[in-house]
Amino acid sequence: MFKKSKQFEMLFAGRELKIEVGGDVFRFSNGACIVSYGDTVIMANAVVSSKPREGIDFFPLSVDFEEKLYAVGKIPGSFFKREGRPAESAILASRLIDRSIRPLFSKDMKNDVAVTITVLAVDQDCSPEVAGIIGASIALAISDIPWKGPIAAAVLGYVDNKVVINPTQAQREESKMLTTLAGSPEKVVMIESGADEIEEKIMLNAIKEGHGEIKKVITFINEIVAQFGKEKLEFASSQAKLTDEIGRVISVVRAAARPKLEVALDEEDKVIRDRNTQKVEDEIKGKFAEEYAAYPQIVNDCLYTLEKEIVRHWLVNGRRVDGRGLDEMRELSAKVGLLPRVHGSGMFVRGRTQVLTVATLGMAREAQLLDGLDEEERKRYIHHYNFPSYSVGETKPPRGPGRREVGHGALAERALLPIIPSLEEFPYTIRLVSEVLSSNGSTSQGAVCGSTLALMDAGVPIKAPVAGISCGLVCHDGGYTMPLDIQGIEDFFGDMDFKVAGTKKGITAIQVDIKTDGLTYDIIEEAFEKTRKARIKILDEIMLREIAAPRPELNEYVSKIRVIKIDTNKIREVIGAGGKIIQKLIADFDVTIDIEEDGTVFVASLNDENNKRAIKQIEMIVQEPEIGAIYTGKITKLMPFGAFVEILPGKEGLVHISRFANKRVEKIEDVAKLGEEIKVKLISIDEQGKLVLSKKDAT
Repeated sequence: MFKKSKQFEMLFAGRELKIEVGGDVFRFSNGACIVSYGDTVIMANAVVSSKPREGIDFFPLSVDFEEKLYAVGKIPGSFFKREGRPAESAILASRLIDRSIRPLFSKDMKNDVAVTITVLAVDQDCSPEVAGIIGASIALAISDIPWKGPIAAAVLGYVDNKVVINPTQAQREESKMLTTLAGSPEKVVMIESGADEIEEKIMLNAIKEGHGEIKKVITFINEIVAQFGKEKLEFASSQAKLTDEIGRVISVVRAAARPKLEVALDEEDKVIRDRNTQKVEDEIKGKFAEEYAAYPQIVNDCLYTLEKEIVRHWLVNGRRVDGRGLDEMRELSAKVGLLPRVHGSGMFVRGRTQVLTVATLGMAREAQLLDGLDEEERKRYIHHYNFPSYSVGETKPPRGPGRREVGHGALAERALLPIIPSLEEFPYTIRLVSEVLSSNGSTSQGAVCGSTLALMDAGVPIKAPVAGISCGLVCHDGGYTMPLDIQGIEDFFGDMDFKVAGTKKGITAIQVDIKTDGLTYDIIEEAFEKTRKARIKILDEIMLREIAAPRPELNEYVSKIRVIKIDTNKIREVIGAGGKIIQKLIADFDVTIDIEEDGTVFVASLNDENNKRAIKQIEMIVQEPEIGAIYTGKITKLMPFGAFVEILPGKEGLVHISRFANKRVEKIEDVAKLGEEIKVKLISIDEQGKLVLSKKDAT
């Protein structure tokens, strides 16, 4: 594509993967490349700041996946006709790449790193997300940015009981799962999956098979790095150099703080634990404020490290801050029908985590319109997740959903999608909103459980109830410890948040966040087994005891929808000139009517009898007059030669004066009145389509 650049090629899952590096472009990026997979093309750029920002105490990595609608031949639908706020799909792709590359950065690096993936062209058979992860990996690996890659990624499908690597668009439509997997040569670094009740054993085997393909791509990337890789920069470590003086400060602070922190952390109640911990921190900082005035950051870092060390040490030895066993879940409860007038509601509580989900059922036309790179244009099942600051005791004003809220909503949506009935089975658009009322870890899985409750309370005929749970990880010399149902402090100081949602039959969604260099197959297998047992227990002992099955009827505040199918050639007859007929139907029967291009007609009303009457009228409108049939019609016009009678809505014919009676009629007014209902027989339909009717033959 560019002058003096070099191309590398390999076959990846049967399709050509091309990498272009070097040349006369991207001169100010620390690392960059062009990735072509099939006809999907992305460019990846990685940039690092020359030094850390003043006072920063975290690693500021930003990942942006920029969807350009020209990549699929679309013009943006906004007023400005240009890309604006990232679409949900772009936000999710950004999070996917972030979670894949973040674990391999040094934990004490504080320089800003920005990775930008720009989608230039899309082949629907070749995932731009996979190309994006590979591109980010190459850009970082060949750059001078310190990073312990490379990694690679693949999408796993399951079609006809076989694992398919990077399935095509047609295969994805048939696949029982879509799992995005990223890995290093030795371990798995990221898993994100949506699945149709896939058994854990099948999922694990798919991960192993996919990892095998990923290793081939990493070998390919290493060849590129060998030729174009830059020497890695030395970065200023956030860890202070251990002088004798600093060592003495750390030793004194640890000795003074450890016994106090152990007492403060050994508390089941999060609020009390946080309050006591803060009190100890303030006490220690105050005690050494004057003596160690030159080392405030050392004291802060020492307290943080000590808390982390205590919590992890306890976990390794089978002890948790709230006194639970490693495989013991917090206290659980579930409740449905909490709110009046809403269509469905469910509350799920796990310890201090409380999530309320509310379900709303609407017409098919209320489906969400999508303006992205995918071929999907509408979405009738929508899940939104809100995480207000009060849920963690903070005072930040609401600023709309951030990336985390979008990601957690998408995870819950993915978890429930396989059990949502089709439009043919349940002709509604479904919106779920999960409100986090209180958070102490695993709110996304609380949203999954609360959403199942809300759907069942609303009377949505779901195929099976879904529950979700997460487990953590603490790696230590010679092994690891895996606590189930981690709370906030265990997530914060631990190495993994392994979220799995599913039914009793199998997995419907996975999302894995890790802080280590990756996961072994043994860890993944154990996490699957722990979460499987836990979610079945949640379903049987908590959720299904509150509501055993979806309610048999929708509540009184839900519009009842009936559906019929008409010939597409009849649509204009139902609508009428200028919408006259459909507007009259809506007014006469107090209903809402939507007509799809394929002739599907949705009729909705709070009163189902109105639906039935409206549908009967529509069926009459589209009905073809049948020669020989007898109709009851209304006289619409009197003429000297006869009367016009409407036998079906919008369809009228002529009863000639000679066909009114078996005797001679002098004047039509003698035998007919305007607006009178009479029985007539359809005698014939002439070449012009005019109906010939007879009253005397109908008796």
